[in-house]
Amino acid sequence: MTVHAYVDESKAGDYLLAATLVDAVRAHGVRQEVRRLALPRQPRIHMKQESDRRRRIILSALADLGVATTVYCAAGPRSRTQIERRRACLVRLVADVQGACDRLVLESDETQDARDRRDLLEITRLAGCRESLAYEHRRARQEPLLALPDVVAWCWARGGEWRRRAAPLTAGVVEV
Repeated sequence: MTVHAYVDESKAGDYLLAATLVDAVRAHGVRQEVRRLALPRQPRIHMKQESDRRRRIILSALADLGVATTVYCAAGPRSRTQIERRRACLVRLVADVQGACDRLVLESDETQDARDRRDLLEITRLAGCRESLAYEHRRARQEPLLALPDVVAWCWARGGEWRRRAAPLTAGVVEV
């Protein structure tokens, strides 16, 4: 079975990295369902820009897809930079998915893509999965499945009602 991980982050409060695992065989169908959730002329789903009513609709629809997202939370000492927190989350993510996942798709951020590539080259080499775990950066407009970790990361960062509503989509939370 081939599994792909779709990865996004939230920098609001604690640094969160969310990874949604999707069986490659199901990816096309899940992608179509996510696209259907976008409104006309809306290039993508992005929780930060949705109304509360739309957020509830999106969460309900995504819960029916049967995919799960793991949230990696880098809290702890405030002396750690976001760069250090992101790297720590990536180290743990790679350790968790190696052998079960063959592809990481990270939401592109021009300010950190080059650093991610350098870090992931080293992280996958040290984890012994350099040849078996590919990674790439994509824009959310290009890859609708990046909406899945965006939804969960946004809800987790907001807490309260939103975290409760995202529970059916959340496989677990890993403190890093």
